[in-house]
Amino acid sequence: MAKNLNIPLLLDFYGEMLTEKQRDFLDLYYNEDLSLSEIAENEGITRQGVRDAIKRAEAQLFDMEGKLHIFERFGSLVKGLEEIGKCADAIYEYNLNHSLSREINENAARIKSLAEYLSEG
Repeated sequence: MAKNLNIPLLLDFYGEMLTEKQRDFLDLYYNEDLSLSEIAENEGITRQGVRDAIKRAEAQLFDMEGKLHIFERFGSLVKGLEEIGKCADAIYEYNLNHSLSREINENAARIKSLAEYLSEG
């Protein structure tokens, strides 16, 4: 079964909407890198049972993202904040090279700092 690298990210956003068992299986498979057989052995169920549970949970995550688009919006927000940071850098450098205003440099630095803070949160 090929792993979809978006699942751990979708799990971060929508994991609380899954059952505890679904979250556990996805976490073990994607984050802990356990095989289906290892999870099955630990849980006392068949490998096929684990596979089916993971496939259902993945489908639920994709369905939630398809309806809510939270992960997509978050990605757009992060890209926008990165662009704001680049613009703040450009303003800072231009102002520094043309010796225009200390206040502009302080505000550009503050904008960059806020954009970085928000993209981390």
